[in-house]
Amino acid sequence: MQLTPTTYWLEHAWLDTIPQALGSARAGGTPIEPGVVVETGDGRITAVRTGVEAPPPGAEVLRGLTLPGMANAHSHAFHRALRGTVQVGSGTFWTWREVMYATAAQLTPDSYHALARAVYAEMALAGITCVGEFHYLHHAPGGARYDDPNAMGEALIAAADEAGIRITLLDTAYLSAGFGEPPNRHQLRFSDGDAKTWAERAGQLKDSPHARIGAAVHSVRAVPAGQLATVAQWAADRQAPLHVHLSEQTAENDACRAAHGCTPTRLLADHGVLGPRTTAVHATHLTDEDIRLLGDSGTGVCMCPTTERDLADGIGPATTVQEAGSPLSLGSDSHAVIDLFEEARAMELNERLRTRTRGHWTAAALLRAAAPDGHRSLGWSDAGALRTGALADFTTIALDTVRTAGPLPRLGAETAVFAATNADVRHTVVGGRQVVRDGEHTLVPGVPAALASAIDALRA
Repeated sequence: MQLTPTTYWLEHAWLDTIPQALGSARAGGTPIEPGVVVETGDGRITAVRTGVEAPPPGAEVLRGLTLPGMANAHSHAFHRALRGTVQVGSGTFWTWREVMYATAAQLTPDSYHALARAVYAEMALAGITCVGEFHYLHHAPGGARYDDPNAMGEALIAAADEAGIRITLLDTAYLSAGFGEPPNRHQLRFSDGDAKTWAERAGQLKDSPHARIGAAVHSVRAVPAGQLATVAQWAADRQAPLHVHLSEQTAENDACRAAHGCTPTRLLADHGVLGPRTTAVHATHLTDEDIRLLGDSGTGVCMCPTTERDLADGIGPATTVQEAGSPLSLGSDSHAVIDLFEEARAMELNERLRTRTRGHWTAAALLRAAAPDGHRSLGWSDAGALRTGALADFTTIALDTVRTAGPLPRLGAETAVFAATNADVRHTVVGGRQVVRDGEHTLVPGVPAALASAIDALRA
């Protein structure tokens, strides 16, 4: 993303000036500044000037409230094809999973590229500038290898590039159907057989200016305990992010105790998986010891509230894990909706329902989870803030829609988190380039039609 210098004039901007080490969940302050000039060059912010009442000559004008670009820290792009189709009748996570397997079976590198390109364009329209793709759909149905063993992963990397956003491809080890069980027929295309073979294939993937390669343990069900350390060491050798689905379902906890006599969190800790480069996704059903293990190790936690409620998973202990020392990030996971404003407020509103008290996080704290902390969980520590030297990734929401009109501009952070939706995003800039302008994607024309076409092709 090597781009010519561009100057932007921001009508209002959220400049988070609270040092991150001091920015607790309940720290006050929503530093909204009027009239901010952001100069960009070579994909980065080269200067930030406040108190500029009128746009300088030649500046791109972004009216509304500009925020740092948001990081969607947990995505399964192909799940977008399930939206609306899994809402008929009753069931559980496990019955939903069968429908998901059927969709996964239809995908090829070409069809996955088309779908992911449209999904990532939808993310850009929602103000998301970076995605963490939890990628386990590696091989052809039945487990046959493509000529390029990373054809599916490369399709996702290319899709993100064409949609104009950054990606961390979290190449996922998925080796078994459960504790001591071989992969079932659906999972054969997920599996490399063992962690050593997974590491050899994943090691062929390379970083690029818009893409970084990380690792993931699908779950303690899907990676035998004796092979967890291989995945963790692969990530450690590369200083790469490492993500893992953790305790999303009580059935996983029960099965882990039966197989190993401990919780999934303890199993991960005993095999060297936890740590400050690791993010546990969901972490819904934790014991007090689990929370301590996560916090003491500095392991992050990615909450996906819209998916967790859609799949009837439960409400995770987000406040407790953060207070224990785990940074929080947010993800749209199954893409029941793609809207990080909704994920942020859902985390707060879920906690209000659970505790029957209000105000667990400020709007600023929730935006930190959506922006800088989400980026850090994906290995992009130089993104997620409007400051000199950071990547020039930001998004602007309108303050004059039926959802956002009325509050004072200085309450813009509260308006963004507690009132705005993805429909209020007007502009998205990635690497200094305007990917979304006036609510339209500049690189992928007709995103709704692109989504419909890619999904219809799978149904056919």
